[in-house]
Amino acid sequence: MPSLTPQVHWAQRHRELYLRVELSDVQDPGVTITDNVLHFKAKKAQAKGCGVSIYANGRRLPLTTELVCRVTQRQLNITVKKQESHWWERLTKQEKRPLFLTPDFDRWLDESDAEMELKAKEEERINKINIENRIPKDHSFFDTFHATSDMMYLCQTLAVMEIVNTLIGLVRAPLVPILLQKLRVAAWVSPPPPSVAIAASSFQSLPLQVFGRNFILFVVLGGVEEMQSKAVVFFVFYSWSLVEIFRYPFYMLSCIDIQWKALTWIRYSIWIPLYPLGILAEAVTVIQAIPVFSRTGRFSFSLPSPLSVTVPFSVVLQLYLVALFLGPFVNFRHLYKQRKRHLGPKKRKTH
Repeated sequence: MPSLTPQVHWAQRHRELYLRVELSDVQDPGVTITDNVLHFKAKKAQAKGCGVSIYANGRRLPLTTELVCRVTQRQLNITVKKQESHWWERLTKQEKRPLFLTPDFDRWLDESDAEMELKAKEEERINKINIENRIPKDHSFFDTFHATSDMMYLCQTLAVMEIVNTLIGLVRAPLVPILLQKLRVAAWVSPPPPSVAIAASSFQSLPLQVFGRNFILFVVLGGVEEMQSKAVVFFVFYSWSLVEIFRYPFYMLSCIDIQWKALTWIRYSIWIPLYPLGILAEAVTVIQAIPVFSRTGRFSFSLPSPLSVTVPFSVVLQLYLVALFLGPFVNFRHLYKQRKRHLGPKKRKTH
């Protein structure tokens, strides 16, 4: 059968050559590169052979053997890598362009435009590298929960010992005031009165309640895996942990009747910045959790008859969010009184 010469469209970049062979119903296509000459041969469904050879730029500028060939119903697309970043004046050996070879105007760029495109890609690559370098390799900022959750679970579980210590009489403090004080939204910062100072210092969770730290830790963060990779977890855990750095040494020294004025001042002043920051971090956590729990249906429950209504857990989160912003107005007054009593001027005794 006679050989056919299909129409070929070409375009280039500094490092790549693009060829589009207009040929439908291609069977057994073959593309080879020998001495910088690209040879294409294929068969059509009508059993007619076809082929074409293209010389690289009229000079022996090297082509690599790296090529990508993609066959469609109407054409064949070939991408060839150049060994050198060089702009070719032409594609064939002879200066006169053959009839079967035309520019691919869909992909055609002048050399200056191609350089601008190359520069833009390089800038994009550099920006991507810079962004990746700014992110810690261990992804600690977004991986706070997975890195510290075991320790946080342990500490918050052990904190329930305050109730146990009060029940067994190890700590001389009334249980009811402790419970009333801890039944609040921000359970992690409110300073206790002196009569229950040591007991309240370690109390951070209620086993039968859904408030405070344990609600955020065990329910909101521990209940849905999607919440555990949120950046806000870092700020929640950071605010929780920072206040304990001063609280626990203060009460440990109080147990052996040692009072350090600097530590006492920090103990009753640290809540001023940490209280609003902690509440804000917990509020952001709840706000981000509402759509997650709505979508997953996690912890949703049904009311008994005659109501028989399914209550999404997101409703509970919304109510908790309201209480989270109302609770501080009550606690701020108590916190201020505690600070004034411990740091205010001492009254002199008169005889």
